[in-house]
Amino acid sequence: MLPWHEPHSWLYYLLLLSLGGGVLMSVTAGSLFFLKRSGVKRANIFYGLLLLCIGGTLLHNIIYVTGFYDHYPAYKFFPIYFTLAIPALLFFHVKLSLYPEYRLRWSDMKHFMLPLAQWLFFWSIFLRQPIDKLAVSRDFYNPFYGGLEQAIYLASFFAYLYFSYRYVYQRRYHLRQSSANPQKREKLSVGEGRKVWYLSKLLKGLFILFGIHTAFVLTDFFCYEFLYINLRSVRVYAGLGAMSFAAMVYFLSVYGFQVLFWGRKRLGGNRKW
Repeated sequence: MLPWHEPHSWLYYLLLLSLGGGVLMSVTAGSLFFLKRSGVKRANIFYGLLLLCIGGTLLHNIIYVTGFYDHYPAYKFFPIYFTLAIPALLFFHVKLSLYPEYRLRWSDMKHFMLPLAQWLFFWSIFLRQPIDKLAVSRDFYNPFYGGLEQAIYLASFFAYLYFSYRYVYQRRYHLRQSSANPQKREKLSVGEGRKVWYLSKLLKGLFILFGIHTAFVLTDFFCYEFLYINLRSVRVYAGLGAMSFAAMVYFLSVYGFQVLFWGRKRLGGNRKW
């Protein structure tokens, strides 16, 4: 954590500019997805929420890195940290994009129990008096903001990536089976085939970027817990770790803009934005 009021090198301000650009892109693209009329509306909503949540989490990281909360404790625990919601939102975007006829059920609420609890946890702390917030920290066994939360976040992200890709693989298999029928081939190959291709690239790219981000998180954890080395105090490592998360934000945002402005033409269907 680097105090915001102290002088820093140009690399520090370049880092903040890069992180801030990710927030701006994700919030802009996420907002536009709520207005998008082509494609599957519910899938668009989930992707919009995904971009807003990951952008808010990146903004939280920026505020934390600059030490803003230390000087303005009244704003500490502002509820913009959504690590546990990101994997589930990605999963439902993929599922509803591939199977738009699927109807959400009450049983699907189990996927959002922890994200909702995390959001309420932040609200409960944020509404306290500033003096009371000082006693709250990132405890190891805190499932909403601590070591356990990070473990749940990493494990659930990989799990939801796996299950999302299973849906993509299954849909691709059905399309190949349908290609034996010339009539179905004409209807499915243009729109559905490209949709599967887009989602496959999205998941593969996220798997690589999240793997890099996970390496930074785990290295920081093991060095701190077992070697008593605080890597967050090393500016280069802290900056690269922050950029590993920002890279996912940029990737999701660029993918979103691609779908919004020119990818929709390749996906077929309604051309109206």
